[in-house]
Amino acid sequence: MKSHKTIHRSLRNLLVAMLAVLPAAVSAGPSGQAMSFTCAGCHGTDGSSVGPSMPAIAGMDPEVFVDAMKAYREDERNASIMNRIAKAYSDEQLKEMGWFFASQRLRLFPQPYDPVLAEQGARLHDEYCEKCHEKGGRPGDAGTLAGQWMPYLHYSMEDFLDGKRKWPRKMKRKVDAAIEEAGDKAIPALVNYYGSQQ
Repeated sequence: MKSHKTIHRSLRNLLVAMLAVLPAAVSAGPSGQAMSFTCAGCHGTDGSSVGPSMPAIAGMDPEVFVDAMKAYREDERNASIMNRIAKAYSDEQLKEMGWFFASQRLRLFPQPYDPVLAEQGARLHDEYCEKCHEKGGRPGDAGTLAGQWMPYLHYSMEDFLDGKRKWPRKMKRKVDAAIEEAGDKAIPALVNYYGSQQ
């Protein structure tokens, strides 16, 4: 049977060991997956949104995710609540979340679209958008367009056109050229094309 002194020494050593490990555990913080749970209500548990006004973020390039979150945090991107949510995270936490969502498989959901407009949108995409949004807008370093919910795409384009969202490099020139070619049908055509991609 262990003496009282031996038990006391063992407990003291255990406490010292725990105190030595505690700072590392605390500084590690929650994982990207754990932090992603706050996004699940709008963007789905794995980043594949089931709500038509919310973008899917599964498979998103982590730098695109971080840039978007920083823009929300700095109130440089039009948002309903994302600017408040983004302010809660450090740069390192945003990177962790970005890598988590990048590792998730994007699940797309069928949605109704106009096939005539989608065909016109495919031609406009090939002419004006494919260079940055490769493979028909599949996930890449310019974001994900293919299969995104059409209402979300429509609202996003409205924000760009109304000056509520900063244009990425070269995008305004390309969009203006598409509108010059197809008029008022350019944006609906592109939205229907991307919405048709499953």
